[in-house]
Amino acid sequence: MSAVDPSRLVLPGELLGTAEEFVPGRGTYEDSGRIFAALLGHPNLDPADRAIRVDALNAIPRLAENDTVLGRVDEIKSAMAIVTILVAADTGRGVPGAPEGTIHISKAKEGYTEALADEFAPGDIVLAQILQSRPTIKLTTAPAGLGVVAARCQLCHALLGQRGRDLECPRCGHREHRKTASGYGQAALAPAGARGGDGRPQ
Repeated sequence: MSAVDPSRLVLPGELLGTAEEFVPGRGTYEDSGRIFAALLGHPNLDPADRAIRVDALNAIPRLAENDTVLGRVDEIKSAMAIVTILVAADTGRGVPGAPEGTIHISKAKEGYTEALADEFAPGDIVLAQILQSRPTIKLTTAPAGLGVVAARCQLCHALLGQRGRDLECPRCGHREHRKTASGYGQAALAPAGARGGDGRPQ
């Protein structure tokens, strides 16, 4: 085969081409000069080096720079927030191993941030972008649209609703401030652990 159709689903052991046509890449193997799919997925060709690969149909999410993720704020320090990454937001799939990332105070929002505790609180669910994926994960919520998507009242722990530029507790009336995302409170943005059995935030 000389043409690669990325929309085609290939099975393990399916012939993709020959070593004269392609270089075997990820998700493939070569046998007697012929290249086969090693897993269920879609074939793709890198035109730069003619390497053919198979992108797994149910691949484990790999975090990369510029990816958008949902995470839980676990700790607020003076200069950074520690975040457990839960979901790859683009695919909605859970990230195995619950890797940790950090949001530096300079990356919390556009402009000056006096204290991270004014923008986040432990337990908040944030929509963030990956600035660096290796060796450690560095995140930002500074761009418009990113930030907290679900937060609980620091007094009674009810889910906060948005009221103007602040958040307000529907149970006790306590008001708090966060660096909120444009989709704050949307159930579709919150990972399963932050929702009730009916799919709505708890």
